[in-house]
Amino acid sequence: MRHVCKIYPPRSRRGQPVLAIADITFDVIQGEFVSIVGPSGCGKSTLLRMLAGLLPISGGEICVNGYPVRGPHSDIGIVFQSPTLLKWRSVLDNVLLPIDILRRSRSEFKERAEELLRLVGLWDFRDDYPNVLSGGMQQRVALCRALIHDPSLLVMDEPFGALDAFTREEMNLELLKLWAQRRKTVLFITHSIAEAVLLSDRVIVLSPRPSVVDSIFVIQLPRPRTAHMQYSDAFQEYAQRIRERIGIARVVVEPVDDASS
Repeated sequence: MRHVCKIYPPRSRRGQPVLAIADITFDVIQGEFVSIVGPSGCGKSTLLRMLAGLLPISGGEICVNGYPVRGPHSDIGIVFQSPTLLKWRSVLDNVLLPIDILRRSRSEFKERAEELLRLVGLWDFRDDYPNVLSGGMQQRVALCRALIHDPSLLVMDEPFGALDAFTREEMNLELLKLWAQRRKTVLFITHSIAEAVLLSDRVIVLSPRPSVVDSIFVIQLPRPRTAHMQYSDAFQEYAQRIRERIGIARVVVEPVDDASS
């Protein structure tokens, strides 16, 4: 992202344009897991939708694999807060939905769909419909659907925000397992600082609207990550330092290492 901004038009004749995102610049390298946090209304979801090509940018440039984003891109997989599964399609058919939309051969992707569903423990539910699945199970289906066409970039907008605490922790560990095996590039939006620290290689903190990059934290915790790691002093220090940056509008790049802890 290079000097990306977003301006919304006035809501009324007498209204003024709304500058939601002022100037966002950062890179995400291949195979990296990056989370974005910030105060409510700072434009996190707007930024993700522009990256996914679902919303036009007002200025600057967004590139994926060196190519400018001009609209929806088949090389990007998206997971939203709501699973948005089609209730009249089975679990397997929901996973294969991108294949149908892209008009690719189902037979070429059925083995991959099976592999993904087995990986998240849902193969036995492949012929069931979404209404019989729990919220966590539905998000697992949504995650498989986002990965079925093998995108190079996975963008996730608060995907576990509606889940209870136990299921959310379970999904975090599930995502880490998938990421370790697939090594996709991930851009993850969350309101949870602990979730961002647990999952990420880097955490980008946005300022209040109109947002800029306030700070960037390099998370130097060992992998594989575990739930128990959240109780360590190092983890708590990352979380506290990020918490302190939320809401402060200035640019600081703060890699954290053992020496500074």
